[in-house]
Amino acid sequence: MNVSMGLLITLVGLLCTATGVVLGLFKHSRDRKKDVKSDATESAIIRTKLDNIGQTVDSIRIEFKASDQRWTALSERAIRNEESVKQAHKRIDKIENKGEF
Repeated sequence: MNVSMGLLITLVGLLCTATGVVLGLFKHSRDRKKDVKSDATESAIIRTKLDNIGQTVDSIRIEFKASDQRWTALSERAIRNEESVKQAHKRIDKIENKGEF
């Protein structure tokens, strides 16, 4: 009975060890899947944020170009007005020099 009891204890010990190894591998596999899923989620969030930043930069670029065009048009109008005022002053000076005014 002594030998049979020792064999039973050894078998129970081996069974517990094997069960512990299997459960450990199962937990490791499960944790790894969670980590992969978590990494994929984080990557998707980062990718989405980068896309939003890119779209915002594109919008700012478009608005900046439109603003630049408005400033260019305004500058050209100011130059034309200055030239017109200059010509008007020349005509006024001619009229004053003729003594008509």
